[in-house]
Amino acid sequence: MISEALRSLVRCPDCQGRLQASSSELMCPKCGRHYPTTDHSFLDLRPSSRFDEITKYLDEELHEDERYETVSLPLLSTAIRNDMLNKFLDFEAGDRVLDLGCGSGRFLVWNTLPGIHLVGIDVSPHFALEARNNIDLLLGDLRRLPVEDGAFSKSYSLDVLEHLSRDDLLSMLREVNRVLKPGGRLFVYSHVRHNSILAIGLRAINLLALGLEAIGLLDLTHERLRKSDHHNPLANLDDLHSFVTAAGFSVRRIRYYTPLIGGFIENILLRVAEHALSNRIKVRKVIEAGEPGKGQASPLNSMQIARADAKRWIAKRGVVYLVLRCMTWFMKIDLWLFGRIKSGPFFALLEKTSTSSST
Repeated sequence: MISEALRSLVRCPDCQGRLQASSSELMCPKCGRHYPTTDHSFLDLRPSSRFDEITKYLDEELHEDERYETVSLPLLSTAIRNDMLNKFLDFEAGDRVLDLGCGSGRFLVWNTLPGIHLVGIDVSPHFALEARNNIDLLLGDLRRLPVEDGAFSKSYSLDVLEHLSRDDLLSMLREVNRVLKPGGRLFVYSHVRHNSILAIGLRAINLLALGLEAIGLLDLTHERLRKSDHHNPLANLDDLHSFVTAAGFSVRRIRYYTPLIGGFIENILLRVAEHALSNRIKVRKVIEAGEPGKGQASPLNSMQIARADAKRWIAKRGVVYLVLRCMTWFMKIDLWLFGRIKSGPFFALLEKTSTSSST
C-alpha cells in the first residue's frame, strides 16, 4: 500500500529532494525527475543510474514457481529468524521500522502490530499479496535509500548482506546509518566466511543432499539459484566489526547459529517430502487425464500445486501444521546448543553510535 505517512518520508534517490505528489506521479522539484504511481501497492523509487551489481533475486526464474505470492505462517527456519528479530529489536509502540531487502514482505506481515509503522524496501517487485494490501512498500536500492535522514528508529536485514560486494555492503550500511535516528538499531542475519569446526556437520548434510539428488529423491535447483549471486563479503568476525565501525555502528549483541538439526530437517527431510509430493501430483494428473501422455504436469506446475497444497494444509492448523511446529521446536536446539560458539552464520544487533563520514 502507499500511505500518507510513507509519502511524507520518501525522498528522491538521485538528489534527496522532497517529492511532490499529484494524482498519477511523484515529482522532484530539485532535479526534475518524475516517478509514476500507477501501481498503488508500492512506490517505485529506484535511482536513475543503475548499479552494475544486481542481485539474482530480480530474475523471474527464481520466482516462477510462485512460492512467494502469498504469506504462510512462520515455521522452521523462518520462525527462528522471526523469533530472534523480535528478541533483539523488541518492537515498541511508536517505532518506525524499515525492512531492508524485504523480499515478499512476509516478516513485515508477521510483525504488523498496533502503533508501529512498518516499511519494506526491495530491489525486486515480487511482493506477496498480503504485503501489497497492508504494508508500505518501496521498490528501490539499498545503497541509495529513497527516504529522509533519521526517519526510522529501527531496521532489519535478513539474508541480504551476503548478496553484496564489500564496497556495496559499506555503501548500504552507511545509508542505513543515515536513515536511522541517533541510537537507532539495525538487526542483521548473515554469515562470515570463516566457520567453526561445526561446519563439518553442515558440509556432511550438503553432501548427503547432493547424493539424494543424484538418485532422484530431491531437487536442489532452486537452492542453487538462490545462492548463485552470493559474494560473502565478510571474511570473519573481526572483519564484521571493522565494517560496522566504518559505517558508524557498534555491535551491541551477537548470537551464532549453526543449523545442524535445522539443516537436516529443511535440506533433507522436507526436500525429500516436497519432491515426493510433486511426483505424486504428476502421477495424479496423468490418471485424471485417463490416457498416458496427456494431462502430464510439468515439474514447475507440479511444484506450484505441491506448494499450494502445503500452504493450504498449514493454514488449517491441522496435522501438517503441528508436525512442522514440532520440527521448528527441534530446530531451536541448534541455538541452545551452539549459540555461544563462534561460527559463520550469526544474528547481530548493531547500534548507531555516530554519523558515517561518507553520509
